[in-house]
Amino acid sequence: MTTPQTPLGIFAIDGLLSEEERAIRDTVRRFVTDRVRPEVAGWYEAAELPVRDLAKELGSLGVLGMHLEGYGCAGTSATAYGLACLELEAGDSGLRSLVSVQGSLAMYAIWRWGSEEQKQEWLPRMAAGEAIGCFGLTEPDAGSDPGAMRTRARQDGTDWVLSGSKMWITNGSVADVAVVWARVEAGEHAGIRGFVVPTGTSGFSAPEITRKMSLRASVTSELVLEEVRLPASAMLPEAAGLSGPLSCLNEARFGIIFGALGAARDCLETAIAYARERQLFGRPLSGFQLTQAKLADMSLELGKGMLLALHLGRLKDGEGLAPHQVSLGKLNTVRESIAIARECRTILGAAGITLEYPIMRHANNLESVLTYEGTSEVHQLVIGQALTGQPAFR
Repeated sequence: MTTPQTPLGIFAIDGLLSEEERAIRDTVRRFVTDRVRPEVAGWYEAAELPVRDLAKELGSLGVLGMHLEGYGCAGTSATAYGLACLELEAGDSGLRSLVSVQGSLAMYAIWRWGSEEQKQEWLPRMAAGEAIGCFGLTEPDAGSDPGAMRTRARQDGTDWVLSGSKMWITNGSVADVAVVWARVEAGEHAGIRGFVVPTGTSGFSAPEITRKMSLRASVTSELVLEEVRLPASAMLPEAAGLSGPLSCLNEARFGIIFGALGAARDCLETAIAYARERQLFGRPLSGFQLTQAKLADMSLELGKGMLLALHLGRLKDGEGLAPHQVSLGKLNTVRESIAIARECRTILGAAGITLEYPIMRHANNLESVLTYEGTSEVHQLVIGQALTGQPAFR
């Protein structure tokens, strides 16, 4: 018998991290262990998440918009943010989604494309978790093709009037502010434009989407905009065209690259612990060759995914990431993580389908992660275009 190692321990991952990165990772891991793990199965079963309480706690922890500079944000490296996402999703994909939407979509949109007035008004409160944001891009008939959106913004005097609907919006029903993307048909601002919409504005509503089988510990909503009147200052002044919302999506996808690995790691560590304790034919399940083959293959894919994620993190912290490089990471880690979750379930047998263990919860959540922020097919086509120079989206 030898001393068992962890799935990422055999890759000596810690040696690739700075002292600060390890400290941030460990701080978030303790929060998840102490605050989330005791409650998350109940949240998932009840299809609820105490978003406002958690947002304030996460704000105190410094993880909301943590990779942004100024306005109360921590200003950490992208890699440190990725490691935080990994630990959050090891708790639950819904928790990481809360942080991703707040920091990488809503806050990033205002931070990157907003006016100084918009930044001062919203970012400090959002970084503290005192204000919650959501990001309205996807529509019922415009998911992978956001350019086909039907939400419209028209000028009426100096005001903007927004009409339309958005779908599958995380945090929507509890948000204080929504970043909404709409098409302007004519005039000097024609094209896709972003708007900062306080959710208390007349004509705005956000009915919650229920009866979900995935991301149950997460608030998912529809946004309905019925002649929502906003002042001229509500428009994000620096964003014109799809490059605005797509830049935000790339920020969120980067967090997913790390985050999905957290779900996979939690499944794998659970399966290893279970296999060591489960007795079968008079010996531990972990002592059988087929079980060890499964664990070896899954650990290899987890480690390879982690090495890719860290490489992409270093690139983002240095020269920057191209969209196709983000797609490499999102496609690989989510696809492999869901495969790991499914295989881990086989090791637990029937016990794996219960909420006594996290594996089926992670597997169900990863079904959503697989398709949001760009489906696997879309990311394949982004990579394919980078390789061939030819777009194949139509």
